Amino acid sequence: MPKIVDPDARRREVVDAVLRIIAVDGLERASLREVADEAGLAVGSVRHYFAGSEELLTFTFASVVDRIAARMEDSLPAVEAAAPGSPARRAAVLTLLGGVLPLDEERAVEACAWMAFRNAARIRPFLSAEADRSHRQVAAAAGRVVAALMPEEPQETLVLEAERLLATLDGLCMHALLQPAWMAADMCTGVLERHLDGLGR
Repeated sequence: MPKIVDPDARRREVVDAVLRIIAVDGLERASLREVADEAGLAVGSVRHYFAGSEELLTFTFASVVDRIAARMEDSLPAVEAAAPGSPARRAAVLTLLGGVLPLDEERAVEACAWMAFRNAARIRPFLSAEADRSHRQVAAAAGRVVAALMPEEPQETLVLEAERLLATLDGLCMHALLQPAWMAADMCTGVLERHLDGLGR
């Protein structure tokens, strides 16, 4: 009897293999053959789901964006429901923003791929649409956080503060990936908390 393969589960296995390769050796090594070897599959099996490297990388980028965006979206109701200035709101904001940062091994692997794909999109046009979507998704969540923390501020201020928050998240993400021994999870959280002190409670 032929083995039944779940296509979605197989794609997830392949995506996870791409992420592991990027985290260890960088995006350049993520060829179909290398990915197949990492996933323990034949190249033909990978080609059954992805026609070529561009399709595989685009799908992987989209998967990373979806994972990060889902974590942030899942945390937004708690941010917006908690009372202004309450410890519950503070905790909910930190949980939401921590969805972007490499605070554990899983998020570190995803953050590494996320940053690599965003950088590669500058010179690989086939990644540009996902790079744009990535920015819009994270920016929208950051904007809603800022609006919740600073409800009385005018729109111009909210836009500037959302951009400042995005720059902080990008900087923390990059610093944590490049200097993980120094910018560990507690340091990331501490810097983020200090930033939030300037936004309101």
